[in-house]
Amino acid sequence: MKNRLIKAIFLGLIASSYTINAQTESPDNSKMEWFKNAKLGIFIHWGIYSVDGISESWSFFNNYINHENYMKQLNGFSASRYHPDEWTELIKKSGAQYAVITTKHHDGVSLWNSKAEKAVTIPTHSLAKKDVLTPFVSSLKNSGLKTGLYFSLPDWSHPYYDIHTRTKKRYEIKNDPKRWEQFIHYYQTQLSELSSQYHPDLLWFDGDWEHSSTEWKAPQTLDILKKYNPGIIINSRLNNHGDYDTPEQGIPVLSPQSQYWELCYTMNDSWGYQPDDHHYKTPNMIVRTLADVISMGGNLLLDIGPKPDGTLPEQQIEILKNLGRWTSKNKEAIYGTTRGLPFENFKGKSSVAGTKKSIFLYLEEAKDFVKVYGLANKPDAVKIVGERDAKVNFSFSNEGTVIIDLSKVSFDQDVTIVELVFKNPPALMENLKKGSTSSHDYS
Repeated sequence: MKNRLIKAIFLGLIASSYTINAQTESPDNSKMEWFKNAKLGIFIHWGIYSVDGISESWSFFNNYINHENYMKQLNGFSASRYHPDEWTELIKKSGAQYAVITTKHHDGVSLWNSKAEKAVTIPTHSLAKKDVLTPFVSSLKNSGLKTGLYFSLPDWSHPYYDIHTRTKKRYEIKNDPKRWEQFIHYYQTQLSELSSQYHPDLLWFDGDWEHSSTEWKAPQTLDILKKYNPGIIINSRLNNHGDYDTPEQGIPVLSPQSQYWELCYTMNDSWGYQPDDHHYKTPNMIVRTLADVISMGGNLLLDIGPKPDGTLPEQQIEILKNLGRWTSKNKEAIYGTTRGLPFENFKGKSSVAGTKKSIFLYLEEAKDFVKVYGLANKPDAVKIVGERDAKVNFSFSNEGTVIIDLSKVSFDQDVTIVELVFKNPPALMENLKKGSTSSHDYS
């Protein structure tokens, strides 16, 4: 190319953000393979807080409602129209590969029939009088979806736990260490129940900020979980004993440095069901968020909040259905992909196929053309994912710039995906400089 020496970085030869060639997995990372490839999971916040439609646990912790009145919601939690197979079908059709359900939030109410000392449970203490966790986990496993269980370390309702509300403590650990040991035994017993009964693929902890790793006895807890499942995946909320990071609500401005991460994200402003919260993100925004996360090499854990009778709000159903429309159309550009090109190579969202022989560009709006800069090898073809009949012309310059003509493309209502296909894994020119293609229109 113009007789100048070009240093090319084969996308994947280095362990950086922009790798395409397969990396050698260590034994510790092999368990993460399914998680890394999944890209989309569904979070489920279901508990007694859905009865009055108030904030889960925090409403009494922050003294917006007293604890006694909060717990009275047990009398309204009926699960009378709960059909777990319908949940599973909707989740699977959305394109999600796993689900994470709140087995117990900070309020201490367990969805399963826990036998731990002084446990408050849906089967024993609620109007429903039935175990609502077991049938859902069974449905997930029958469907082939991976099972994730959310578990709160704090239990603000339990008499052995030190903290009750923001302004009230039951005791100081240093003054009553025996009582704290009773709580450790209680919560570890519950984790043993969940592990032995449900054999989860993933354990999603929350609330670790209230105590140190030593106080939680986190290493001991991890050993208990691994006894039941040596390959258990654990999020980062067990005081630095987890496998992946969990940013919450906001899409990262820059691609996270963690090899594995998951954005947990609500459809509106609430985790649990709140009938007065109408601030739903549009189906289009949810799809664009998923594309954002994929391009940065992460997973999206999208939340739903069922009603106390077990049905789902219609807005949430519609969002899941539209996700399913988009994911079913674009499977090869979603699952098993890795994070995309540096911004100087493509001024937008992108990812790399698991085969390492395709680059995917995610376009949120109709364009006449797009450009990719600094490619050391020419694509063999350019396609529109999910549109077999689409004809796409492109050119490739000596400077490694691909110009893709999109003037005849029918764009998707949410995000259109362009695929650059290569015979061999593509490489980027290492000496691409800012401004070196200043004559090009970066739009």
